[in-house]
Amino acid sequence: MTLPRYNKVLLKLSGEALIGDQSFGISPEVIKYVAEEVRSIFDLGVQVAIVVGGGNIFRGIAASSFGMDRTSADHMGMLATVINSLALQDALEKKGIQTRTQSAISMHEVAEPYILRKAIRHLEKGRVVIFAAGTGNPYFTTDTAAVLRGQEIHAEILLKATKVAGLYDSDPAINKDAKFIKKITYIEVLERQLQVMDMTAISLAMENQLPLVIFDIKNKGNLRKIVCGEEIGTRINN
Repeated sequence: MTLPRYNKVLLKLSGEALIGDQSFGISPEVIKYVAEEVRSIFDLGVQVAIVVGGGNIFRGIAASSFGMDRTSADHMGMLATVINSLALQDALEKKGIQTRTQSAISMHEVAEPYILRKAIRHLEKGRVVIFAAGTGNPYFTTDTAAVLRGQEIHAEILLKATKVAGLYDSDPAINKDAKFIKKITYIEVLERQLQVMDMTAISLAMENQLPLVIFDIKNKGNLRKIVCGEEIGTRINN
């Protein structure tokens, strides 16, 4: 059996990755597929934590641009991440994986409160932990939450699942001549203002020397390949 290169990882899933062919919401086929991909690394004995975005349901920063109060909009976005987290928890448990959702906003009836020591204990006991509601604070994205939680649980690497092969020098959906970037440093990402994560998340990852891999979740097996040490997607570090 192939041995994993990493023993503890944090997977960041965008809400848009769960849409599938729909215009919004959660695709049942996609959520099952993601659960299968997570299962593929869970079966290697890897400790897996997940942060899910909420952009498939509601994006706070977009709503604030239409005149909504940013704090209210961001709180709505946090609730959207809880919906996605509960859907993913259900899909994972249907695969036989014990899963716990911890929310940064208290809602005891549907999720555990975020308690770091408890999260680490769940991981040690072989459970997947999903961190919902971002950081619990407005003005911070789920990308920043992913870096923060990754550092708190001492993840060895942050894996950002997207719908493209990795990082490009410009948007490949707009520019057909966009160049793929295989490896890059955090400082270069900041200097060139490449839109891979918000600048707060990039700065936090750089400061704490947390390596990041951006990859295409749609290619079956990519997640397992990365965890086993293959060079898939784009790698960002110091």
